[in-house]
Amino acid sequence: MNAWEQVRKCVEAGDDAGLAAHVGSLTGADRRAVAEWLPRHLAGLSRGEAADQASGLRVAGAACFSGAGQVAAWLDRRDLRLPRSPRDDAERVAEVLRARDEAWRRDLAHRLVTGLRPGDRRGWQNVDGQPGYDLAARLAIETGIEPPENDAFVVGWLWDVCHRFWRGGRLDVLRDDPFLDVLTPRLFTAEGAAAPLIHDWKWNSAHNENTAISALADLAAEGRLDRRALLDGCVARFLTHGHDRDIEPFTLLWERLRPEPAEVPVVELIRVLPVAANPLALLAVGELGRVPLESGLFGEAVGALAFRPEKKHVTTALQWIALARPEEADGALAALAVVFAQETPSLRDRAVRLALRLAPHASPETAGVIRAAAAGLPAELRGQIAGAFGGVEAVEAEPSEVLTPGELRVTLGLPPLPPEIGSPAELTGRVGRGWRSYDPVEVEQIMAALVAFTHVDREATLDAVWPWCEQVWGRDRYVDPSSLARHVGVLLTQCALALVNPAESAELSGLIDEVVARDPRHGTPFDRFTRDRVREVIALLESGRTIPVLLATPTEPTGHVAAAMLVDRVARLGDAEPLPLDFWQALLRLPRTADPEVVARAGRLTSSAGRRLAAWLRDGGLADPEVSCAVATTPDPDSYDDRETSAVHAVMRPAVPGLPEPIAALCTLEPEAWNRHSDEIRWWPTVLPSHREVVAAHVLECFVVGVPAGRARVSVLRALVQGGGPAGRATASAVTMALGHKNPAQRDLAVEAITILAVRGELAAADFGWALAQSVRSGAVPLKRATPALEELVFSGAHRETWAILAEALPPLLGRSGGRPVHGMADLLGVAVKAAVLAGARGEVPGLAEAAARKATSRVTDMARVLLDTIGGPE
Repeated sequence: MNAWEQVRKCVEAGDDAGLAAHVGSLTGADRRAVAEWLPRHLAGLSRGEAADQASGLRVAGAACFSGAGQVAAWLDRRDLRLPRSPRDDAERVAEVLRARDEAWRRDLAHRLVTGLRPGDRRGWQNVDGQPGYDLAARLAIETGIEPPENDAFVVGWLWDVCHRFWRGGRLDVLRDDPFLDVLTPRLFTAEGAAAPLIHDWKWNSAHNENTAISALADLAAEGRLDRRALLDGCVARFLTHGHDRDIEPFTLLWERLRPEPAEVPVVELIRVLPVAANPLALLAVGELGRVPLESGLFGEAVGALAFRPEKKHVTTALQWIALARPEEADGALAALAVVFAQETPSLRDRAVRLALRLAPHASPETAGVIRAAAAGLPAELRGQIAGAFGGVEAVEAEPSEVLTPGELRVTLGLPPLPPEIGSPAELTGRVGRGWRSYDPVEVEQIMAALVAFTHVDREATLDAVWPWCEQVWGRDRYVDPSSLARHVGVLLTQCALALVNPAESAELSGLIDEVVARDPRHGTPFDRFTRDRVREVIALLESGRTIPVLLATPTEPTGHVAAAMLVDRVARLGDAEPLPLDFWQALLRLPRTADPEVVARAGRLTSSAGRRLAAWLRDGGLADPEVSCAVATTPDPDSYDDRETSAVHAVMRPAVPGLPEPIAALCTLEPEAWNRHSDEIRWWPTVLPSHREVVAAHVLECFVVGVPAGRARVSVLRALVQGGGPAGRATASAVTMALGHKNPAQRDLAVEAITILAVRGELAAADFGWALAQSVRSGAVPLKRATPALEELVFSGAHRETWAILAEALPPLLGRSGGRPVHGMADLLGVAVKAAVLAGARGEVPGLAEAAARKATSRVTDMARVLLDTIGGPE
């Protein structure tokens, strides 16, 4: 047996110990032969096979490739860089490398450290090591090199320290670490260093006393590390600002180092205070509060706190200002001028009282700043400032411009359709390699190409589809029929099998039939309709029959099929019968109106399909179903104790009887169909692109379950709202439900949907206001999530639309039974104030005057009074 065959045998058997022993006995010629075969062998493996053999292939490559650069490149191959047990892999590879020249090993160690990339770690709890880092670190230690600059190596070292603490290590774990002196200074600048430190703090501090942060502080206390250098490193990190997760571990380290007042970097902390992440802001407030500040720095500090959006920091500024000395008056008053713009009346009132106290000590310039800032205060407070600082002219806010289509229509539009597939060669390029996710437009165009090309030249189509079929169905791969029965994009790949091996495809279709028969109503009507459309194309290809064209392939990004194009397709079909569901889908994709000339052309068609198309166009297409929405209580699908959940639900029935069952199912929604989930929801807007409200009713029922669970595919709203037809309470309720999503990015998609409707002039504010009020009152949509999204909508330019929505939503929310306001009501009223000011709104909101007249002191009452002052209240 030659050298390569023995290596291959060990690799495929997973005999890493035997492989290590074998490659150590190879001659130079044998090593060169193995090195020549290794890339060929890897190229012939699937991804799963490469993962299974990665450990052995890494050992063989490390032993047999001649250059350090070759070995580094081999170990960094995409298919090989993630061995299953990185720590064991590092030990085996290092063992076979010990026979190499020392300078060669130092070169390799340098390359591995430099080439280490972020993101190769599998999970911080992984006790089997970190891919890439373990081998690089082991070789760096064995060769004695100083690791070159690489943030990924620093991060890997920190994770390794955390792992060792997690496994019960003591302080000696870090005290005797060979990288401690070299890498400690780098952790303050390394990108990604915060993640292991904060994970370590949250995990290890709950299980034992040892954390990397506390260990660094302890080593500084005993003199093993330079304490001043650690403090300076923290300050340098503070000056980079960063997000909470990036800065928090360094604030914790600072606290553990317990700096003396003389060591507090006053200027630096004041400099970062206006924009610092919250952990750093809290640290800065605490540190600045224990050192004396000269008057200039005092003014900067309170000004920075007053500038911050968090009310707790504004309150701290007011507390410091209340103790201000006369020489600090100008700085304090400048900060108070910022607080005058606060929406919280209690903070604003307190700022005015403090300004009046400091007025005798104000310079003329500062008095001018106060007068200018007071212009936006309510009349009573404005008068008080004028009495102490001189006359104040009130400034009325100018209404902002309304949202106009302009560029927004382009940026918020759907992407254009890709070009049609014009030849079998283009079909080969479009289907790609192996399994992948296909979007609805790709599925439609690929099916259309398969049907049309098979009708014209079956052999050429077979040649085009054969590689696709081999990639997906070759190598005796087992595919679960239930997966095919439920996922349209996966089902599409069976079209290739139906052409290449009709008998095997027919056998698989029989298994899918059994799955469907066991659960015929699995999924939603939309899921079943789209699934069965693909299956009828598969059945056509399995049968060997052909037809010239599919009818339902979209001509617009919304899923619409132009009426003139559909007439042409039916004409091309001739006397051939169309596929039943494909014909119905084509009819459902027609626009709501058609040009009279197109209707006349359809009337001249003589085929059965032509006559049905002409009648559909003459009669105006599918009549709008009857849709109603109301709050209902249903069992919570995620509860194990029979809890119930309330939300807005939709009920829908066809407007006319006699529709075929699949079409009637699309237009029907009964209470027993509630609380469903769909993996194919992105298809739905293209199934009924002229009936938004129908699609929205089904989307709403999925969102009622999916949004609280964090699994709703909110991106469907982008296509939904750009369809045609009515957009009433079901549409409003679906979009509003998405405003309650846990993920802010998903809420942004709901804001985008409202913006699109506003740009198109199709926003039904009354329906959205109703939906918002009902969803909030039922508890389905928390205001703490919806309110920031509505505020974003205000400042996107849709302030008039937002005000119209809130003017409808506020009365039922203000008049909520039980007397207690909805949680978060004050913030919602604050957004209403902003929208009303920008929109120049005037008039009456039922219930607002009563809320403002309540004697109890609360933020809700305060904000109700502000809104009442803004819109003028009742006549």
